[in-house]
Amino acid sequence: MGDERCYAKSLCRHSKRKGEVRLRPALLESFQEIRDKNMLTFKEAKERGVKVAGIYCGYCPRELVLAAGAIPVGLCGTREEPIAAAEKDLPRNLCPLIKSSYGFAATDTCPYFHFSDLIIGETTCDGKKKMFELLGKIKPVHVMNLPQIPDRESSLKLWHDELQRLQKVIEESFAVEISEEALREAIHQTNEELRVRKELLDLNRNKPALISGMDLLMTTFQVGFNADHKEGVVMMERLIAQVKEMAAQGHQVGDEKTPRILLTGTPVGMGSEKIVSLVEECGGLVVAMQNCSGYTCTQFMVDENDQRDPLMILAEKYLSIPCSVMTPNPGRLALLEQMIKDFQIDGVIDLTWQACHTFNVESFNVSELVKNKLGLPFIQIETDYSNSDRETLRVRIEAFLEMI
Repeated sequence: MGDERCYAKSLCRHSKRKGEVRLRPALLESFQEIRDKNMLTFKEAKERGVKVAGIYCGYCPRELVLAAGAIPVGLCGTREEPIAAAEKDLPRNLCPLIKSSYGFAATDTCPYFHFSDLIIGETTCDGKKKMFELLGKIKPVHVMNLPQIPDRESSLKLWHDELQRLQKVIEESFAVEISEEALREAIHQTNEELRVRKELLDLNRNKPALISGMDLLMTTFQVGFNADHKEGVVMMERLIAQVKEMAAQGHQVGDEKTPRILLTGTPVGMGSEKIVSLVEECGGLVVAMQNCSGYTCTQFMVDENDQRDPLMILAEKYLSIPCSVMTPNPGRLALLEQMIKDFQIDGVIDLTWQACHTFNVESFNVSELVKNKLGLPFIQIETDYSNSDRETLRVRIEAFLEMI
């Protein structure tokens, strides 16, 4: 990525956006290097007998993996390159996220999948749950049955049962016993990760913004691959402190007139960042992302003083995530409305990956909220991971920003 280059080894780095010279925190470079450094870390951990659980979705309770003394790690699935290999087994008219995820696994080009002892999946959509059947021919896969009508007592009971079943699978697969004490410590650790992640994303409540959308995306994406989750918390805390220090010296990204855009919809990662990069190339700024790879999951920290069954507490937490697979899904609209206010949003882009039907249908409700209730410019973009439509999208995004 061109705007990820470093121009000087000093406290601040210069980079360009729409002809503008701006400063970037030097610590961003450390996040760019996480994936490469992690290769050695994972290799050493495996040699010590540490187990690794690969995860594809925010509904997976990472606390159970941590409590087992294992490493939970997000798996690759945001790049176009492995899709051609995936289409040998999967239909072409399938979501690019699913095809990319499977392609990385089938070609053994995702090191985190390679190191994983167990893959934890979930029935968020039909495409993924059938893809997990094929993944099961490559690695051990456990699929959680996610209930999708969240406001029913029966759904919570089912999800609690699924967490109990997952705990047994992890204990058997990793030859450990998960104690309540270890689970509560894992809850604390996950809370700390969510707290600092939210604090980082909240920097852009400031107007003008303090960090670009591309830098936020790169940072939060990369830290998800960190083998040492406590180290990831420290890295984000240091970055927040550096950005605040720079802000005190007058640092900002854009100015009072820069269009402040909220990106909602499907998850985004490095390799599938073209909408974020196009907005910022065209003079706007993605100051917030309401999706499961952005701000959404930061809302669900656990009350550590709650003495009830920790699995029930976790069941309540994860069943509250407002993904479009849930029906009804008022939580997403409520969060969107609050974020639009908190981040002083000028316009909303709703991103849908091709063949992602739940997000595509739900875009109607998002449009009603943004355009009719809040009176803001709104655009839905349906695309895939390729750059074949990049210039067409540039024209649409430029026109959208002109409306603001």
